[in-house]
Amino acid sequence: MPTHKSTEQMVQNIREQQSNIDVRYIEQTSGTQATFLVIDRKASLVMEIKDDLKTTFDDAIGLSTYSNSKAGVLSYISIFENLWKQTELYEDIKKAHEQLKNHDRMQKEFINIAAHELRTPIQPILGLSELLISKTGNIQQYKESLDTISRNAKRLSRLTDDILDATKIESKSLLLKKELFNLNDVILNALDDIILSRDFNSENVRLLYHPQDILLEADKGRITQVISNLLSNAVKFTEKGTINIMTKIDEDRDLIVIGVKDTGTGIDPEILPKLFSKFAAKSFSGTGLGLFISKSIVEAHGGEIWAENNAGGEGTTFTFNLPIAN
Repeated sequence: MPTHKSTEQMVQNIREQQSNIDVRYIEQTSGTQATFLVIDRKASLVMEIKDDLKTTFDDAIGLSTYSNSKAGVLSYISIFENLWKQTELYEDIKKAHEQLKNHDRMQKEFINIAAHELRTPIQPILGLSELLISKTGNIQQYKESLDTISRNAKRLSRLTDDILDATKIESKSLLLKKELFNLNDVILNALDDIILSRDFNSENVRLLYHPQDILLEADKGRITQVISNLLSNAVKFTEKGTINIMTKIDEDRDLIVIGVKDTGTGIDPEILPKLFSKFAAKSFSGTGLGLFISKSIVEAHGGEIWAENNAGGEGTTFTFNLPIAN
């Protein structure tokens, strides 16, 4: 019999008062005891009662009404059930609920990080603007202030662009404007931009690219964005080491493979599986949107992207591939 005393007594009363009701038991499954009630052998009810500590279930009331062919009510059975917590439906609902809670937590975490990242470039812009307005500095100070304002304004622009791109990806409205272009030109231009903006010594960068032109039919701006994101991350975590940019053709699959290898600090192995997630920001520097956006762009072009720590624990290699134009 069920372990819950009130339910047990309820079923016992039904058996004593309603001789036309046949109470049977079916095989126990998943730690759950089930009672099978047959009403006049025309209608049936399956009731599951978990055999566990009382603190693990919620009491629920189920009212079932059974009628004969003349629509006359034969009986009303009110059953206090300690059931359905172990059913497949409940587990699905519980899983979805946990996912929603986790998503909500990560959304709040992301908003906090994004707000902090946006505030960082705003502070020097405001402070230096006030200095320029006050006209208390000399020409050199004005020049340095304007350079700092320009640099932080560009950073602010990149952050807002990333947030907008992430929103487009979530809403599946990120559009690609495909054109035919030479990948080598894009890599060289992205490299020049990173070296200039990051004040990184170009002697620490080695470009090992395919000597022939590599033609892609893709969104040139978006592919540039992916390469810039990977180069930016490599520079960020490689203060004194080297960065290798490699391209090779996978002739068997008609793919171009692009790799960015650095000798920086490497990535915590626990972070690697979620590195391209939108909310990896807490464990990774910045908002974490750059890699999330890069993954979405590459996959939208039919490619793949991944990351792995180098042998010996020195640095990381980011790799992605794209279909070569016919």
